[in-house]
Amino acid sequence: MIDCIRSGRFAIPVLYEDNHLLAVVKPPNLPVQADSSGDDDLLSILKRYIGQKYQKPGAVYLGLVHRLDRPVGGAMVFARTSKAAARLSKAFAEHTQDKRYLAVLQGTLDGPRALDDFLLKDGRTGMVRVVPADAPGAKRARLDTRPLAVRDGLTLAEVRLHTGRAHQIRVQHAHAGLPLWGDARYGGGRPGQQIALWAASLTLEHPTLHTALTFAAPPPDEGAWRAFRDILEAYFA
Repeated sequence: MIDCIRSGRFAIPVLYEDNHLLAVVKPPNLPVQADSSGDDDLLSILKRYIGQKYQKPGAVYLGLVHRLDRPVGGAMVFARTSKAAARLSKAFAEHTQDKRYLAVLQGTLDGPRALDDFLLKDGRTGMVRVVPADAPGAKRARLDTRPLAVRDGLTLAEVRLHTGRAHQIRVQHAHAGLPLWGDARYGGGRPGQQIALWAASLTLEHPTLHTALTFAAPPPDEGAWRAFRDILEAYFA
């Protein structure tokens, strides 16, 4: 961490920063960009940070090249130039980057599994569900999930996406009988529980230097993550 941006109740560690990229740890429950809630958002906070740090007058450019759901935290990267934004957006669209998530599943995942489903999002409610492949508007969703540890009826899993569908990790695991701990939408999470889904690491090619960069961040030591504290320490060592 090279800096920590503070805004209200949120602390946002900066993992990497140069003229082309800004990588940070998104806190849970902070929207990535402005939405109907009117709450402050990560993109606006980071633009203010850049404007103040480099004394930039007027509007600050910062490209949003990928997203995380509001309740989910973890490593994110933003583009500081339009050239970087174009190249990173292409990499995310083509899934040439390596993005890994950690999740705590309710139930026992007894070995690596490939989940392959078709998903449909309800435009009115925002809910996503698994549907037949020939359903109008259905989009294929693929991911690999593997157990890192199983304790007390919960599984700590590492997830790698092959597609980037809305709520994909949450919906596909719930459909497989392994809903995420604390997921109020798809997993029966109770009030006060924080969904146990975290963007653990992101490896990509620098848009101008063409070198590989990896940004990693451990989940907070709270909620369902506490049961796997030792495993997580070893994972991020």
